[in-house]
Amino acid sequence: MEKIIDLIKEEVTDAFVKAGYEEKYGMVTVSNRPDLCQYQCNGAMAAAKQYKKAPIMIANEVVEYLKDNKLFGDIQAVAPGFINIILGEAFLSEYINSMAKDAKYGCEEAKNPMTMVIDYGGPNIAKPLHVGHLRSAIIGESIKRLGKFLGHKIIGDAHLGDWGLQMGLIITECKKRNPDWVYFDDNYEGEYPEEAPFTMSELEEIYPSANAYAKEHPEYKEEAQNATFLLQSGKRGYKALWNHILNVSVNDLKKNYTKLNVEFDLWKKESDAQPYIPDMVKYMKEEGYAYVSDGALVVDVKEETDKKEIPPCMILKSDGATLYNTTDLATIVEREKLFHPDAITYVVDKRQELYFEQVFRCAKKTKIIGEDVKLTFLGFGTMNGKDGKPFKTRAGGVMRLETLIQSITDAVYEKMTDRDMPEEEAREVARKVGVAALKYGDLSNQASKDYIFDLERFTSFEGNTGPYILYTIVRIKSILTKYKEKIGKEPEAFPILPAVDESETALMLGVSKFNDMIESAFVEHAPHKVCQYIYELSNAFARFYHEHKIISEENEKRQQSWIGLVTVTKGILETCVDLLGMEAPDRM
Repeated sequence: MEKIIDLIKEEVTDAFVKAGYEEKYGMVTVSNRPDLCQYQCNGAMAAAKQYKKAPIMIANEVVEYLKDNKLFGDIQAVAPGFINIILGEAFLSEYINSMAKDAKYGCEEAKNPMTMVIDYGGPNIAKPLHVGHLRSAIIGESIKRLGKFLGHKIIGDAHLGDWGLQMGLIITECKKRNPDWVYFDDNYEGEYPEEAPFTMSELEEIYPSANAYAKEHPEYKEEAQNATFLLQSGKRGYKALWNHILNVSVNDLKKNYTKLNVEFDLWKKESDAQPYIPDMVKYMKEEGYAYVSDGALVVDVKEETDKKEIPPCMILKSDGATLYNTTDLATIVEREKLFHPDAITYVVDKRQELYFEQVFRCAKKTKIIGEDVKLTFLGFGTMNGKDGKPFKTRAGGVMRLETLIQSITDAVYEKMTDRDMPEEEAREVARKVGVAALKYGDLSNQASKDYIFDLERFTSFEGNTGPYILYTIVRIKSILTKYKEKIGKEPEAFPILPAVDESETALMLGVSKFNDMIESAFVEHAPHKVCQYIYELSNAFARFYHEHKIISEENEKRQQSWIGLVTVTKGILETCVDLLGMEAPDRM
């Protein structure tokens, strides 16, 4: 279904051409003065210089071709040369009726769907998720959902950190505590136990203990480094123990990501890229891309246009060891082989921009990925406390993500103690509203910007918050339930009549912009645009609701029209909150 702004633009462009002007001047935008008009065209201002005419003369000529067009309720040329547009009420209601009949409310699926891999996980094995993992997960999840909604093939990858020194530290500490475990018996040839010898909570204690001890005892760190080497070389017992660490960790990660409504299509790991490294390094050497500098193998990635120093991308250390660069480049090789993506997007802390600039340039220069494959670094800002510093616990440590989720859920529950609902239902509603409060509080900000975590504001049922959006949906559900009780059956898909007043028109206009907004939000990787849209749509509904007594309306056709309008409004709001990874309860 064609976007409403494109329909307007086609008519205005056609009028410019008929009036003797180039079609490029027929651009239309949403009005920046909604008190004066709904849409505007400033093309006459730009055309004036080329055609050596006063812009108001050009605007008047164009309007002359449009004044009888049924799309427009009012169209005027205004000095010094603006064209102000107000849509016809009949046209607007017809457009909303078409949206209501479409499963995706007028969103067309991509004509040329692309394959995109989104890297938006990055947690380390054997460590709990903390608040630093929040933004990557929920921003990446919403972009994935937007892309899939528009018909693209989007592959979300958790990309776990499982192959570094932390593995050697855990293995060494386990050996120190439990030397009799069969995994440390070099003569053992049988099958290793299927059950892990530790729980996640035990693993979470083992790693920091080993890490702290290694900092004070060089011989212990050396033993851990050797254990890492033996693991990566395929030592049988160590690999079995490593698999236990992986399975226990991934099960715990899935449980916590599920609480955030975050799902990955792939649970790939750094270790999955290791088999690609030898051939990749060999290729870079043979093709002359990589050379030795101070003992290390590097690839120059600087360009003549650089205004700042871009260091070479290191492929191997002087001792032949690999780095994150090596693994990330090999992961690109793997993704190219498995998926042939059109785009790979990394949702990562913005402080890693230089690192990814090096990796992307290296990938393109060495041709391990095609020039036509779009590599995107979507850098996000930090979630800060009210002191403006990165969010911490009261004790000054990094807060676990499940603790953050629980605290915001508890805060919502406290605000619902006066609700007349069973304890179990209240807890479930608080969970949904709490997740919405947390995610909306984050996603309503532009991804690249830092923001302040404000528990009181995020959990408010008023203002630009997740709970307010959900409450709007719940309110519409309540209206539809009352209407169903009144007529004794499910309401039909009633035709929506032309609006009779300003608030009804405003709600229709808000609904009509859905498909344009969704496309823009995905293309620009901008979930905050979805938040901005549903906040404005919720406000438009609130105004309409307060000005119209829907259930007690005596004009049956008008009442049915309003039921149709609030039904499509509810559907769009529910679609949007789902695309943000949230869900609305039936009551609050």
